Amino acid sequence: MIYLDYNATTEPLPEVVNAIVACMRQLWANPSSKHPAGQEAKRALAAARADVAALIGAQPAEIIFTSGATEANHHVLHGALARASVPARVLLSAIEHSGFLKAAQKLRDQGVEVELVPVTPLGVVDLDALRVALATPAALVSVMAANNETGVLQPVGEVVSAARAAGVPVHIDATQQVGRMPVDFAGWGVDLMSLSAHKFGGPKGCGVLVQRKGLDWPALMPGQQERGRRGGTENMPGILGCAAAARQAQASLKSEALRLGALRDALEDALLETVSGLTVFGRGVPRLPNTLFFAIEGFSADRVLSRLEREGLNAASGAACSSGGNAPSHVLLAMGVPEGLARGAVRISLGRGTDAEHLSHVVHVLRSLQTEAAAEAA
Repeated sequence: MIYLDYNATTEPLPEVVNAIVACMRQLWANPSSKHPAGQEAKRALAAARADVAALIGAQPAEIIFTSGATEANHHVLHGALARASVPARVLLSAIEHSGFLKAAQKLRDQGVEVELVPVTPLGVVDLDALRVALATPAALVSVMAANNETGVLQPVGEVVSAARAAGVPVHIDATQQVGRMPVDFAGWGVDLMSLSAHKFGGPKGCGVLVQRKGLDWPALMPGQQERGRRGGTENMPGILGCAAAARQAQASLKSEALRLGALRDALEDALLETVSGLTVFGRGVPRLPNTLFFAIEGFSADRVLSRLEREGLNAASGAACSSGGNAPSHVLLAMGVPEGLARGAVRISLGRGTDAEHLSHVVHVLRSLQTEAAAEAA
């Protein structure tokens, strides 16, 4: 099997597995306990918080461990509503993760005003439209740092500037960018940020909400843990696994981004040269170095993925939680891509296990698929 779906999840790194096993054997005490075993766990928790903070340019005190980015996103959304005047209003980009949009839709059904800010045909948030939307009071602006399907990087700095001028708090979903490209929570000047460990070699079931120091934000689950912001005994194996992944990511961030970017660009160029009718979504603007989202005219995503799978290549048609259905990508529709072409979208996302030979195999398979289809039609 050749795995090419790293934006959905990544294989836990050996260092992460070792950290989890060591925790379960040696640091399993409750970090809230006052006895020596508990205090040893508490020190390990503090060290993990510092390791994660170092990767993303935050302070350790700003790190709140959660079960994942989904929980962190809900914390942000519900906190914004708790702070808002009635009626509440939130602004989300039209290309946010489908889970976040579904949560917002549920709130809309309950009377909350949810406005989706449009994007350009290349998949970048329309800043002029955002500024117009911010002319009306809002409780929150939320934009993902990098789109999970196209890989397109969003103009975080400009989003923050526009929101600051309007006095609106900003949340950034950095789930896809953390561990793949530099992330600077302090430098970005955002109020809140979310991420998941399993996107950069860590375990599933552990994520982070980063909350700017001094920001008064309601707790989603009150309790004594996480400085009263997220109750419940800490998931120590997951947290220490997340910290191990953060250390590894920080050590290899620049070199791995360059390696994956070169591989992705070579694959993209080879496909454009050898496969006719190929459209690359987001081409021409900055993207994650590991992500290629494309469609071949006349071919459904199911047909392309089925052929890739028969050849041992595992890719996807978009976000893992929405790729099982037949609906076209909401991201591509928001970009103005025709529905027929959007239904053919396939995402190849690279990672630590990817090499040039794997991608040469992709080119060969897709070229063969098109050649065979042409012969059948003749």
